[in-house]
Amino acid sequence: MELDRIGTYLSDIQPSGKICVISDSNVAPLYMERCATSLESEGYETYQYILPAGESSKNGENYLKILEYLASVSLTRSDGIVALGGGMVGDIAGFAAATYMRGINVYQVPTTLLAAVDSSVGGKTAIELSVGKNLAGAFHQPKMVLQDSSLLDTIPADIYREGMAEVIKYGMIEDEALFQRLKDPKDTREHLDEIIQTCVNIKKKYVEADEFDRGIRHMLNFGHTLGHAIEMQSNLSLSHGDSVAKGMYWITKIAVEKDWCSEETLTELVDLLKAYDFDLTLPADTEEIYRILCSDKKRSGDTIRMIVPEDIGKCCVQEMNIQEVRNLL
Repeated sequence: MELDRIGTYLSDIQPSGKICVISDSNVAPLYMERCATSLESEGYETYQYILPAGESSKNGENYLKILEYLASVSLTRSDGIVALGGGMVGDIAGFAAATYMRGINVYQVPTTLLAAVDSSVGGKTAIELSVGKNLAGAFHQPKMVLQDSSLLDTIPADIYREGMAEVIKYGMIEDEALFQRLKDPKDTREHLDEIIQTCVNIKKKYVEADEFDRGIRHMLNFGHTLGHAIEMQSNLSLSHGDSVAKGMYWITKIAVEKDWCSEETLTELVDLLKAYDFDLTLPADTEEIYRILCSDKKRSGDTIRMIVPEDIGKCCVQEMNIQEVRNLL
């Protein structure tokens, strides 16, 4: 699929009407004009809303501003939103689409590796609250995900690395062959289209089996429970991908201590994460990480649901006492 043909693709789903393209201050200068031109060539009345770049923009204030803007340009329930950007844009634009007039169409156009393999697929939309990640959100499936890997050519090296954390996650939970082929970073970059499709197919399988995240879809949270807490503890100064990499390492280290997986599994994971230059150190303030974990959606009473590895390509759910997690950290 190509961004320059987005208007043609949408014409099969939403034949006419208004489209609001939501993007951020990094992506809009690169791709907004191409996107809007294609939409307008198919007769859509097009509007643009640009957020400040950065994860901190995924907040309640900006969410409400988006809703006010959609109302001011009189979008109706038959109109739609294009989310043009990375995970932050996809999440907040998707949440706005899920709640404006109780739900309008959203079309995801990921421009980062992380968004392409993960956040654009599956229908999870959300914003942050001050005490935790993604605590306000809704399930709202996109009507289309436009995967154009050429849009990833402009991402900086650190944003590419951030996405690789999610790619490695898929290898850990489901696909040992994928995990093994990632050991050559050059080969990974040369075959990125194929690797993205492999990851999307894995996520699609879990989403189709458990759309509302009540069972098997929990596997996709490997590294995320601790990762989200680490990300919030840093006041979002650590990226999502860097935080998930730390989360995958530390939950695997805990799994080794609990005899749920082997030391060899941990070693393989560490070697792969280091091949992509991830820093795996845990922040010094583990008490704050514990406090944030206490507000996690996956906590129930004194226990918290963790996804832990048994081997490369195989994970399971473990209910852990949250005080025990605190002591292990």
